[in-house]
Amino acid sequence: MIKRLFQRFVGRPELPDVAPDSPFIAVGDIHGRADLLARFLDTTPPHPIVCVGDYVDRGDHSAEVLGMLRARPDITCLSGNHEVMLLAFLKNPAGEGPRWLHNGGLQTLASFGIASVSQISGAEALMRARDQLYEAMGPDLIAWINGLPAYWQSGNVAVVHAGADPTHKLADQQIETLHWGHPNFMKTTRSDGMWVVHGHTIVAAPNATQGRIAIDTGAYATGQLTTALIAPGRITFTVIT
Repeated sequence: MIKRLFQRFVGRPELPDVAPDSPFIAVGDIHGRADLLARFLDTTPPHPIVCVGDYVDRGDHSAEVLGMLRARPDITCLSGNHEVMLLAFLKNPAGEGPRWLHNGGLQTLASFGIASVSQISGAEALMRARDQLYEAMGPDLIAWINGLPAYWQSGNVAVVHAGADPTHKLADQQIETLHWGHPNFMKTTRSDGMWVVHGHTIVAAPNATQGRIAIDTGAYATGQLTTALIAPGRITFTVIT
């Protein structure tokens, strides 16, 4: 009773417990850390797996990560903003290349055996790198990345990459918001009782706060890949090192 009165006074809705339809495991941003992904998969997880996106860039083994995930149709892979940047580079290398390369695209290119380009390369060199990357990836892998969903839900738990507009239903979100986040995501508690699992923003330790479950622990830099087992009434974090 006191808790309800306090929440009403401060205008913060009371949050229900997490209640997925069945237990599942969410995996944080992998960013080319094929070694950590392999260690996680070697544990033979007993529940469905949902990855929050950002499989490429920054880490050294993006090509291997993509191959591992694509070979596992039982794993639900969402798209992240780094997949968006990769696809944008393939479409418009001169216009989108500098931003992507600055944000880890160089490591992705290297993982596919492409090293003849830098952040200051001109349009011609970027075009050549795009052509080499397209050939190395192949149309099937590119189509797989292009077809990744941006949103997944079970019960009152949704998984996205970056965040969501707290004033809109999860099913009504702009895809750009799910990929890049929303300025009010960390400030405003949702009023619909939904919990949102997300990556994108690196945290020192995984946490569940006011309907947000943060699981990006910066695997490419820290060597720590976080997973979260989410079951009715329970969240269990595991850090793979």
